[in-house]
Amino acid sequence: MKRWIGVVSAALMVFAAMPAQAADKVVLMLNWYVYGEHAPFYYGKAKGIYAAEGIDLEIQEGRGSAATTQAVAAKTADFGYVDVPTMMRAAIKGAPVVATGVLLQTSPMSAMGFVDKNIKKPEDIKGKTVAITPADSMTQIWPLFLKKTGLKESDFKTVAGDGQTKLNAVINGQADLLLGYVMDQSMKIKDATGKDVYPIKFADYGINMVSSGIIANTDYVKANADLVRRFMSATTKAVEAAEKEPNAAAQSILDANPKGGKIDTLTQGFELTIPLYRTADTKSKRPFQVTDQNMTETVNLLVEYGGLDAKAKENPKAFYTNDYLPKSGS
Repeated sequence: MKRWIGVVSAALMVFAAMPAQAADKVVLMLNWYVYGEHAPFYYGKAKGIYAAEGIDLEIQEGRGSAATTQAVAAKTADFGYVDVPTMMRAAIKGAPVVATGVLLQTSPMSAMGFVDKNIKKPEDIKGKTVAITPADSMTQIWPLFLKKTGLKESDFKTVAGDGQTKLNAVINGQADLLLGYVMDQSMKIKDATGKDVYPIKFADYGINMVSSGIIANTDYVKANADLVRRFMSATTKAVEAAEKEPNAAAQSILDANPKGGKIDTLTQGFELTIPLYRTADTKSKRPFQVTDQNMTETVNLLVEYGGLDAKAKENPKAFYTNDYLPKSGS
């Protein structure tokens, strides 16, 4: 009996001395420099949600969705948070990438100007000056917005420039509105001026298309199916936790990156992002549960207006999968 106890004790001592299994190191590259939309990732890391799934998460800022998509395709980042239509354009040309979860299922595209200009509906754009960036995603969809709302290009003036020039045009009064994302450019303008911005959202006028989501390399997904499931489970939980505590979620950005912005606009930007997570068809579902119809409509719209190759319509499901998302309640 004593010999048995001694053997068990020795075995327990060896087990106790063994190191805990190391967490999987995962790199998530964002679509751009950090702003309010990114709060769930930082909050999930700060609250230990990723760690609980055995993931050691590193969040890297990006330099545009196209560049992040390239990094994921080249496996220099494990996951990317990007504009899904941008990923589609790369994938149809052969980039080995797929969306493992579509978070923004309603488009954030908007025409926006200062609240005090009282531009709140499409007809208010008549006689105004709109700042655009030629060939960007919003300018490509802009003709559809005009068609949906009965506007003509002759109804207003346009000024063109890069992203910063477009912002400056509104800030300095050279333009009344710009084409931008409701939770992004509007907050940049407010940070610069302290003035509120009113967005006329494309989605409110029948333009149904998805926006940002998580992507991964297709070979990486096949080789790391369990890790992809754990990552998507953690990210789903992180989004749900952040939705409940927007201010705390925004603060987690500043805790990780003190130069990441101002708490008020980070919080407001994130609060403007939350309604984009779901459509009428997914309002009762957990985050990322995009519908086939939403994705098919997005593909069709991008083929007609967004420069996506027409062969994309043959198999919209090639661009995304819901197979790695957690089930309801899990």
